[in-house]
Amino acid sequence: MKIAIEAQRIFRVDKHGMDMVILESLKQIQKLDYENEYFVLVKGGEDRCLEETDNMHIVEIHCPTYPLWEQVALPRAVAKIKPDLLHCTSNTAPLYCSVPLVLTLHDIIFLEKRQASSKSWYQEMGWYYRRLIVPRILNKCKMIITVSKFECKRIQERLNLPEERITSIYNGFNAYFKPIDADPDIVKKYVDTMDYFFFLGNTDPKKNAVRVLKAYSLYLKSSDKRRKLLIADLKESFIDEMLHANHLEEIKPYLSFPGYIVNKDLIHLYNGAYLFLYPSLRESFGIPQLEAMACGTPLIAGNTSAMPEIAGEDAVLVNPMDEKEIADAMLRLENDEVYYNEKRRYGLERATRFSWHNTAKELLSLYKKVLTK
Repeated sequence: MKIAIEAQRIFRVDKHGMDMVILESLKQIQKLDYENEYFVLVKGGEDRCLEETDNMHIVEIHCPTYPLWEQVALPRAVAKIKPDLLHCTSNTAPLYCSVPLVLTLHDIIFLEKRQASSKSWYQEMGWYYRRLIVPRILNKCKMIITVSKFECKRIQERLNLPEERITSIYNGFNAYFKPIDADPDIVKKYVDTMDYFFFLGNTDPKKNAVRVLKAYSLYLKSSDKRRKLLIADLKESFIDEMLHANHLEEIKPYLSFPGYIVNKDLIHLYNGAYLFLYPSLRESFGIPQLEAMACGTPLIAGNTSAMPEIAGEDAVLVNPMDEKEIADAMLRLENDEVYYNEKRRYGLERATRFSWHNTAKELLSLYKKVLTK
C-alpha cells in the first residue's frame, strides 16, 4: 500500500494534542510496518521530531495559511504522489481529493453549543473553519476515526452516520511518562516549590479555568497546607482578567503561570505535583489524564463526556460545573492519606491499558480494511 498521512503541524515547537497523537502514532508505525510506503505531509518547522526511514518519506508543503495549505497545496501534493489513500488527522480535510479519504475526527465540539467564545483569535477562526468544512467532507470519507466510544456515539447520532463508517481508536501516551524523582532544577523553572497542584488549561472555555480558580479559592480557605497551583498554557493577562471578573485577586500570590511548558519537562512537573486537576467541561479523550496517572499522580477529572471512559470508574470524578465539589475533592486527597495512596495506585494500573503501540496497530488494520473493501 502507498499511504499519504497529513500531519501538518508536527514540526512546530509548541505542539498540542492532535499534533502529538499523529506524531506518536507515526513513530510506532515506523517500528511495526516495513512493507507499506508512507508519505507524511507536513508544513516546515523548527522541531524535526520525526526522521525518515526507507519506507516513510517526509514531504514538506509550503503555504502561508492553514486553509490554503489544506484546501489547495495538500490536494496538489497528493495528486503528484498518487497514494492509495489519504489519512487526514486533525478534524478537517480537503473538499476535493483525488484518492480515498480517511479522516480522524477527534470531536465535534465545534458543532455544539458553547459556554463562551474563545479568547484566542486562532482558536476562534479554527472553530468557524471546522463548522464550514466538516459537514461537507463526511460523505467523501471511506472511514471516520474518533478517539473514544463516547465520541463515536456522539458523532454518529449528531451527523447521522452509519455505524460501519465510523470507529473508535483510543489514543495512547508516551512511555516515558512514569514515576521518577522530579528534577528540582526543572520544576523550579515553572513553580518555586516542590509541593503544588497542577492544572493544564488553555483559553478554550471547555478547559473550565474559571471554575478551577474558584475551586482553588475555596480550597485555600479550608486548607492548612495551602499548596500552590501551577497553571500551564495561560498568560498572566488572561489569568488577571479571570481573577478580576470573579473577585479572586487575593489568590494570585498562590498561583504560578509560566505559560507554555516544554513537553519533555512535563514528566518532572507531573511527578512533582501533589495532584493533577483536569475537571474539563468536555473532552473527547484527554491524554493528560493518562500522563498524570502513569506518573503516579492522583487525578481529579470531570465526570462528563469521555473522561470517565478513559480515567475509569474508580478515578476521582467530579461535576465540573460545581466548584465546591472540585474543592472538596482536592481537600479529601490532601487530608486522607489512605485515600490518596489508593488513587495513586489505581492511576498507575489504569494507565497500563493504553499505549501508542496499540493505537498504531489499529490504524494499520484500518488502512488494510479500507483498501481491501
